[in-house]
Amino acid sequence: MTALPTITQLTPFGRKLSDPLLKQKISVLQINLGRRCNLACLHCHVEAGPKRTEEISPEVCEQLIEVIERFPQIKTVDLTGGAPEMNYGFKPIVEAARKHQKEVIVRSNLTIFFESGFEDLPEYFARHRLRVVASLPCYLQANVDKQRGAGVYDTSIRALQKLNALGYGTEEDLAIDLVYNPSLPTEEKFSLPPQQEKLERDYKAYLDEHFGIKFNHLLTITNLPIGRTKDYLKRRNLDRAYLQFLETHYNPDTVSQLMCRNELSIDYLGNIYDCDFNQMEGLPAKMENGERLTVAKLLELGTLDAIKEVQTASYCYGCTAGSGSSCGGALV
Repeated sequence: MTALPTITQLTPFGRKLSDPLLKQKISVLQINLGRRCNLACLHCHVEAGPKRTEEISPEVCEQLIEVIERFPQIKTVDLTGGAPEMNYGFKPIVEAARKHQKEVIVRSNLTIFFESGFEDLPEYFARHRLRVVASLPCYLQANVDKQRGAGVYDTSIRALQKLNALGYGTEEDLAIDLVYNPSLPTEEKFSLPPQQEKLERDYKAYLDEHFGIKFNHLLTITNLPIGRTKDYLKRRNLDRAYLQFLETHYNPDTVSQLMCRNELSIDYLGNIYDCDFNQMEGLPAKMENGERLTVAKLLELGTLDAIKEVQTASYCYGCTAGSGSSCGGALV
């Protein structure tokens, strides 16, 4: 744990950068299919849950499939939510993307495998060679259940064993990665994720010894102060101090690797953002003329590369602190 040095004022993130944060050629579509989820995790920046009903419409789903078909520069289609599997359009988008040889990532909470109507998902994932990225914020039961709900750890272990039985974690094209994030602080002492490679070794040793579980990689992700995490910090008057902590650990070496540079984040309404975090905070991507982008507008323009500069905010310090943080784990 690291105690917070005193800082009098937060530096606007844009002023930390030596150059504007420019977009590169788009190769990743990250699609938030909706807020429906069978869990309501404490750290969820999407604020998803069983009572949420927002999901993608048939019209936006068709537009996204057209984007996937029209633009060969897309290498990866990254599906998230909520529980993406519960929301409209999941299977049609998976199958369109795989038909066009795109890598498909599904960000699964694993427990969905045991919900009525979703029992076929492990076999479906394997049949379509989906890369599974699953939250398991600790290899110990108490920490997982505290963040994600009672019983989630045991259910996640059973789900991982199901995936292993289908070849996940051992066959070359059946990858499963686990996601770690730190526990939320209870006082003005904060921590960044530990060194990713070392923690991965610890996870692998424990899960293999106790459950015979194999997985490919561990991805360490910093808690960003948005969504439920922001609300949690505000209730404890820790929000400002946490942002200051992140600023003190700003690492300029992470900037060139930021995920927002080569991806488009798309919400269930078809609006475009630079990243999932901007999406949750309602900070839209913009063209040079200031116009906001939608999937329909991209199709009209005939290009995915309509954004010059990434929109930034104070929570960007979360992605650039320490070793950096992204949907793919540490950056440096």
